[in-house]
Amino acid sequence: MDRPSTPSAADPAAVPAQASAKPSARPAAAVSPGSARPEPSARPEPSEQPALPAVVAVIGLGTMGAGIAEVLACAGHEVVGVDIDDAAARRAVAALETRTARQVERGRLTAAERADVLARFRTFPELRAAAAADLVIEVVAERYDVKREVFTALDRIAKPEAILATGTNALSVTRLAAETGRPDRVLGLHFFTPAQAMKLVEVVSTVLTAPEATRTVTALVRSLGKEPVPVGDRAGFIADGLLFGYLNQAAAMYEARYATREDIDAAMRLGCGLPMGPLALLDLIGVDTATTVLEAMYEASRDRLHAPAPVLRQLTAAGLLGRKSGRGFYSYASPGSGTVVADAETPPERGGGARGRTVRSVGVAGSGTMATGIAEVFAKAGFDVVLAARTREKAERAAARLAGSLERSVAKGRLTAQQRDAALARVAPTGSYEAFARVDLVVEAVAEDLYVKQELFRVLDKVCRPGAVLATTTSSLPVVAIARATARPQDVVGLHFFNPAPAMKLVEVVRTVLTAADVVATAHEVSGALRKHPVDCGDRAGFIVNALLFPYLNNAVKMVQDHYATVDAVDAAMKLGGGYPMGPFELLDVVGLDVSLAIEQVLHDEFRDPGLAPAPLLEHLVSAGCLGRKTGRGFREYGRSFAATSPRGA
Repeated sequence: MDRPSTPSAADPAAVPAQASAKPSARPAAAVSPGSARPEPSARPEPSEQPALPAVVAVIGLGTMGAGIAEVLACAGHEVVGVDIDDAAARRAVAALETRTARQVERGRLTAAERADVLARFRTFPELRAAAAADLVIEVVAERYDVKREVFTALDRIAKPEAILATGTNALSVTRLAAETGRPDRVLGLHFFTPAQAMKLVEVVSTVLTAPEATRTVTALVRSLGKEPVPVGDRAGFIADGLLFGYLNQAAAMYEARYATREDIDAAMRLGCGLPMGPLALLDLIGVDTATTVLEAMYEASRDRLHAPAPVLRQLTAAGLLGRKSGRGFYSYASPGSGTVVADAETPPERGGGARGRTVRSVGVAGSGTMATGIAEVFAKAGFDVVLAARTREKAERAAARLAGSLERSVAKGRLTAQQRDAALARVAPTGSYEAFARVDLVVEAVAEDLYVKQELFRVLDKVCRPGAVLATTTSSLPVVAIARATARPQDVVGLHFFNPAPAMKLVEVVRTVLTAADVVATAHEVSGALRKHPVDCGDRAGFIVNALLFPYLNNAVKMVQDHYATVDAVDAAMKLGGGYPMGPFELLDVVGLDVSLAIEQVLHDEFRDPGLAPAPLLEHLVSAGCLGRKTGRGFREYGRSFAATSPRGA
């Protein structure tokens, strides 16, 4: 009896919470005039530490249940494990024995402490074993009928004061509570797998839950070394509410054959720093589990972005559930294995198609951060670089910034002084695009404005030699519209670098319906020479990364806009529960709210999906000039002694 977990593929070494829900400060006690002592309270104050449950029952000893049981037993609680499957119970005990033995070997536990932990965990096949528990945590299959049967039975068996918690990540906690005679003692307790390592626990209170029950469970979570995030009862809560919409869009992108599964996953790992790509993560979670969660989310929201992609239903119906069945989006060595093996969809090694054009010299158009970074990458890789801007002064300032970046690399031991000098010698700043006359490749990195780019490409069409490849770094504009500004659209390709270009490994290679095959091959070969990872995608708004990233960011804004969660709670949930290197609001403030809004508007204009419409809160902040770090205020305030936990005043 296992619940579908909401795993992150994250390295469980855990990112510390930057700012999650903190326990409220204890209110000052009333003091009578002339007295130095507080008057005694008639009853304990709500903020006083509640008594922690001594005995905890865990119903369902699959992967998640066994992990929760281990965490509790290691923290000193008596744990009653219940599962009708004797094999599952034996696996849970064996797993605890193995992990604690390893901890003894590493000096983290003594043999006596290990014996105590093992003695505190007992397993039983029947629910009545939970009768003496102070807290019961249910983690059975993610089906409402199964959970309802468990809860109604527990309501009869458990002692009246016991708290009943469900581990659901999608079903209504309120509805389950209403099935019992103690709805005030029912709440949600959503751990993330592996429970032993993941720091986040979402504590789900319903409109019926007594505050005392919430305080008790919250205190328990903190005592386990976890970070409790309080949430209300809605499908997906915070982490899954954001994560599964993103996973669903990735599945739809794969189904539309917009990009290969390998390129989709590589793009999100290398472009966003995620620990796993979305399709590999779906295989880890279980395709059937993801479908169930999305169906529950869609039923609650009616947002088309939550309607399960048809491919998820098809894979589920075919029994291709991911790792646990040995095949899902990928094929695995065996059921339960994480080793991917080649199958019919595995792409062939590159090199069998068209050969690229020879590139020895490169022109970079622009003088901003991206242009400077791209010029640095080419120069370090041994290419001669012409760095052109609208004026020579701007080009020389860009070259000076490039020199400063190389100097910092030397100071950090990433480059030698000789390598720095050689790279600098390859860069020629100029104030005229005429200097591009003999280069083999031009990379445009000017303002993200279609008219500006089209005007530049008209100039490039006149000054560049025949056969030169013309590349745009646009992140959201149609590449074909830029290509049509020239008389050689077959020579134009998208080459979308990520910022900072010297550090980020991903390059999206964007092919239009007019791009020649040898131009695409050239883009791949050049990316390889730069030690970048190229991924192929078609010419549509957002390409791979932005098309998946920005709807997720927009949904996070809507979550705060709806007063469902605070900025800090959402960021903590995604870092600690999803393994994301930054929370969505941290990322929005870094990217710039104006840039984010512009990309979301482009996505909405292209796909016309109501769910992609920019959140009004984001529009209001941009209108108010609150653009993130660059203006000192976005979703948080910067340069002061505090950071706002909600966009107050926006």
